[in-house]
Formats: sequence, structure tokens, C-alpha cells
Amino acid sequence: MSDPNSEFQAPPPPPGPIETPKQYPKSLRTAAIVLFAVGVVILIAGIPKIITGGVVTGGVVCFGGILLFALSFIPLPEPKPDEPPLGTFGRLLGIFYEPARVFRNLRAHPRWVAGFLVIALLNVAYVAAFTQRLTPERIVNYTVDKMAETPFIPPEAVEKARDQGLRDAKSPVQRAGNGVKAIVGTLIFFCFVATLYLLGLMAFGARINFWQALSVAVYSALPVVVISKVVSFILLYIKSPDDIHPLMGQETLLQDNLGILFAPKDHPVLFVAATAIGILSFYKLWLTAKGLHEGGEKVSSSAGWGVAITLWVIGLLFFIAIAALFPGFVS
Repeated sequence: MSDPNSEFQAPPPPPGPIETPKQYPKSLRTAAIVLFAVGVVILIAGIPKIITGGVVTGGVVCFGGILLFALSFIPLPEPKPDEPPLGTFGRLLGIFYEPARVFRNLRAHPRWVAGFLVIALLNVAYVAAFTQRLTPERIVNYTVDKMAETPFIPPEAVEKARDQGLRDAKSPVQRAGNGVKAIVGTLIFFCFVATLYLLGLMAFGARINFWQALSVAVYSALPVVVISKVVSFILLYIKSPDDIHPLMGQETLLQDNLGILFAPKDHPVLFVAATAIGILSFYKLWLTAKGLHEGGEKVSSSAGWGVAITLWVIGLLFFIAIAALFPGFVS
């Protein structure tokens, strides 16, 4: 006998797999709002110059908050409960001796904040130590003298730029603001690189989530930055300050490339090209290719290498062009 209420029963669900709801990094929104609010406070305090340089610093911090808020609407990759996430120290240490395992884990759990903070704080700490070791006077005077050789600054503005640069370099508040701007700038840089990875792999017919690409960008750079900065810290206090370049030394003092074969003053373009051929450069290239292959959803080894090499060549051509246009800054 048929059920008299059968006409009111819900129809059976359609066959096929049930779609998993998308997940978003909502915790970023709270951080973004806090960052934006802090930026607004710094910006307002900078208008009456209560905080030196606060207008620029506050604007950069506000932009960082807006960026994080926008990123919080990008969905995370589908979680894989059968693969538990590595701990923070497991990722930070494992990337040095088992990068493939770390990148595979980042594919399922793209956690990038810890690696990013290590890189950003190491960079800020090294620049602070570099400035103290070489003195603000030498760095500012050298930079302004090189700027005076370009058409971007009129002769009458040279001394004004020098005085302002010295005041900023000696101001603890301004130096703290520079550190904050450097951290936000590092975040922007890694987001830009992750976008290039995403687009590059799409061009090769592969697929990767933005958060996976960001994790690859951060953790493929982490070992290189740690090795470079740690060695540079040691060399900074072993070498005489007079033997350290006031501009190029701010990036690294480690000479592991063919740049030692050329004098930057005589051959700036060849020097810049040769610096790209070195142990850490190739290590970073290998880590990027391995990270894209292991960290993406459907990325072949050839696609990972193709994107890594293509972006490496583009970056090299960019720096060669800069050296050709402004050779004075290299010498």
C-alpha cells in the first residue's frame, strides 16, 4: 500500500560526489583589521609629526591590512584529514633537510606565516646591524653622492636630501618605521611572487592554489635567506667596515658566485650577471622547482622547472637592465 504522504517527501539527492564547502583563512581578517587600525593611528600621529615619518609608515601599514583583508577571501585548498600538518619547527627545520616532505605537507596545509616572519625579521635585524656597523653617515653620504650622478635629483636638492637622510637614519622612530615598512614590503613581494607562480603554472597547463603558491614562495626562499644572513652577520663583524660596500652589502656579504671575477666599477653589467651564477642562486632555483612540483595539485616536474627557470631569467634580465641604466650604484 502506497504512502499517502509520498507526494510531500523530498526527492532523493542527485548521484555523484558531495561538494565540500570552501574554506577561507578567516583569521586573516582579524589580523587585517588590527593592522589597518594600527596603520590609521600611525598615519594620524604622523600628520602633526608626533611620529616621525608616520604618514608614509602608516599608509604602508594600512595597505598591508587591506591586502591581508583581500587575501582572506581567497579559498584554501581542499583539506586532507589523512595528512596531519607538520608543526612549526618541523616545517622551519625540515625545509633544510627534507624539502620534498615539507612542500608536500604545505600542499595540504599551506601555512606560511612562520616562515615569512623568520625571513622578514632576519632582514630587518641585518639591516639594523649593518647600519650601526658602517654608520649612517657613510651609508647616506654614499647613497646621496650616487643619486647626484643621476638626472633624478637636481644639484640644489643634493644637500637637502643629504641632511634629511642623515636625520632619518639617526632617528630611532624613523628606523623603527623603516623596519615596519620592510616587513610589509616583504609580504607584498611574496604575494607578487606567488601570483607569478600561479600564472606561470597556468601557462604550463598545471594547477596550484594561491595559498600553496605563497607557501612555496616563502619556504623556497627561507633556507637561502637564513644561510645568507647568518654568514653575512658573521662577516659584518669580521671584515673592516671600509671593505664593505655601503649599498650592495645591505643585501648580503656572502660571495658564493662568479661576481668575484669582475670589478663592479669597471664591468657593472657583467658583475650583476655573474652574481646570478652561484651556489645559493642554484639552490634557490632547485628549491623553487621542487616546491612548485610538490606543493601544487597537478604540477609536473617539467612544469615546476619551466616556471622556476623562466622567472629566474626574467629577474636576471631586470637586474641587468638596472645595472646598465644606473652603473654608479653598483660600483
